[in-house]
Amino acid sequence: MEKEILRKLANQYMELATLPIQQEKLELIKAFNRGDKVRPIVTIFQLPWHELEVDEFLRPLCKDKFLRNIEIFFRQEIYRWHNYQVDMVLEPCLKIPFSVQNTGYGIKVQENTLSSDFQNNIRSHAFINQLEEWDDVEKIKEIKITLDDKLSAQRKEMMEDMLGNIIPIHQEGGTNVRCAFWDFLAERMSVEDIYYELIDRPEFLHALMDKLTNSALSGIKQMNELKLFAVSDNYCHCSPIYTDDLLPDFISQKMGISKNAWMCGMAQLFTGVAPEITAEFEIPYISKIAEQFGSFYYGCCERLDDRLDIVQKIPNLRKVSCSPWSNKENFAQNLDPKLIMSNKPSPAFLATEYFDEREIEKDLIETCEIAKSNGLNVEFLLKDVSTLRRDPSKLTKWADIAMKVVNRY
Repeated sequence: MEKEILRKLANQYMELATLPIQQEKLELIKAFNRGDKVRPIVTIFQLPWHELEVDEFLRPLCKDKFLRNIEIFFRQEIYRWHNYQVDMVLEPCLKIPFSVQNTGYGIKVQENTLSSDFQNNIRSHAFINQLEEWDDVEKIKEIKITLDDKLSAQRKEMMEDMLGNIIPIHQEGGTNVRCAFWDFLAERMSVEDIYYELIDRPEFLHALMDKLTNSALSGIKQMNELKLFAVSDNYCHCSPIYTDDLLPDFISQKMGISKNAWMCGMAQLFTGVAPEITAEFEIPYISKIAEQFGSFYYGCCERLDDRLDIVQKIPNLRKVSCSPWSNKENFAQNLDPKLIMSNKPSPAFLATEYFDEREIEKDLIETCEIAKSNGLNVEFLLKDVSTLRRDPSKLTKWADIAMKVVNRY
């Protein structure tokens, strides 16, 4: 049954993935990332899929976890294409991961959560501080990466037998090193406790960051030795990353090492602190990570317009996040035109009962005009959508508005 399900979905997927528009979109994204003056790029990610599963097509049927993940991939990609494709690219291949064990940094989250929707994984969190004493620094462990060659080969062979005559199978990746260090610490301490420590014990936070950075560098080294970086990934932090140098086609021909890959970093809680804190507690550490990669994407939901001079010191930087917390005008005026303004339209527009199309259009046009007047390429990444109030049509409407706007530029 599972084989029949996946073969049917693979055929549907390949009918779309082999359309000429997929190659056209790939070339458009490469031109955009190259710095050519083409129209803005639009993507949509990180959705409340439990609200979209009112459409029976999205409900997975496979029981095996590995096959179920492939089924979900096919279903979601096909659904996205038919309902809000914007600038997504359906690649004419199936990328499956190697079987890899990653121990991480050694501390599991302890927390209390609260939710108004038990199906939604977006919840309020009260994190329990596990890093209070100097001895607690040693709780952060060195990452250990282990590749299971036998299981990896078995899975590749299984997918070749099951789908190989329908869709090419490509195997790479399987794990990554988390380099959003301040997100990690916030989940093991709490944002409030970190703020207190910035004042009371800055040297303690430096010790934690040293430990995390060295562990991450060890993990990167191990992944390089095993050639485990997913160099054919076409997104980094929801941003499309087809480029002339790293990913000129659907599949990279380069080795799976960090110098052929992208990485992202962020320090979201630093929205509430002075730029000098970013300069002291983030840039020296994240720069050591960025040096290891071919290209780097920086930022997420934090404000960055007031500290771009600091952020732009990060090595191999190519894209910088402009979240709703940033002043767009100030951001554009202070961003190097060689870098890409990665704008995050507010997902709050989709979370209200009334869907205000005029405000959405106004916001997108304003951003396009600001970027244009400052000689910047701007992309729109609609992400972190916690709720649609169970109205999936909002995504289609938002996509239509966004594409009408960007096609004017």
